[in-house]
Amino acid sequence: MQSSAAAAQRNMRAGRRRRRRLRRLAEFTARYTTAPTAYLLQRMLKPLIDFRIPRGIGVLGAALLVLGSAVFGTIRGGHVPMILAEVVNLRDAAANAAGFRIANIALTGQRQLSREDILTSAGISGGTSLLFLDPDAARRRLKSNPWIAEAAVLKLYPDRLQIQITERKPFAIWQQDRRLSLIASDGTVLESYVPPRFAGLPLVVGIGAESQAKGFLKLLARHPEIHDAVRASILVAERRWNLQLKNGVDILLPESGAEQALDTLAKLDREKKLLDRDITLVDLRLSDRVTVRLSDAAAQARDEAIKAKAAKHKGGSA
Repeated sequence: MQSSAAAAQRNMRAGRRRRRRLRRLAEFTARYTTAPTAYLLQRMLKPLIDFRIPRGIGVLGAALLVLGSAVFGTIRGGHVPMILAEVVNLRDAAANAAGFRIANIALTGQRQLSREDILTSAGISGGTSLLFLDPDAARRRLKSNPWIAEAAVLKLYPDRLQIQITERKPFAIWQQDRRLSLIASDGTVLESYVPPRFAGLPLVVGIGAESQAKGFLKLLARHPEIHDAVRASILVAERRWNLQLKNGVDILLPESGAEQALDTLAKLDREKKLLDRDITLVDLRLSDRVTVRLSDAAAQARDEAIKAKAAKHKGGSA
């Protein structure tokens, strides 16, 4: 208070000095100018000469300075969200006391998410008031949860709330850089890990595989005998797919015409039992031929059989 009073006194002294200078200026102009000019200057300077600084202006200025410093410190210190949250809590408490407390919440559509998960995603707590709840904002918060594809929030006054959600379904396991994620059919990553109950889902591997998996696995499902034998579907350079079978055989599919290549593979397996043979690779990338690579043991046995046949033929000729 002493500093405020001193500031006020300094302002008053400065005002008196300013009025004295203006008065001397008016007297000087009256002495050395013509009467009409002197009269006009006096009329112009009279409001400034007669101006008095209001009482308490120093205290007001000091208060504004303190308030501005407090606001600046609050913003600079990052305390605004905390203050706003407290204001919201006080507002909700007042509305709840007036009879707008949420007494009943009806949830529908949840399968994988718990009730607590849904309410937390919606931003609803035990102190939330129905009166100030924004349904559109709650819906946007719900849809920010990767499990939730669609959501509807309805307020029923005075104390009931309805929340309906549509969950995304786990579709496949996506591997990238040795990291496994649980994904939906549209490629949305539902979890950055794979819960044990979903370990039996198809495995897709590679950059972009999460977004292309739906279309490819639909093609693969047309051939159950191949689909059930696949350990992993691998997207190569985001252009074409390879299959790694559970028995260790690799299937190389073309960039275009994958459907026809799978038809050919299924036909060869039905007629020749191709996938049950001692092979390591089937290359279907060329439309006019199928290349098969034998295992080392099978290749050695084949070479020995050829040699034995050649020796027998040579002995018979002799």
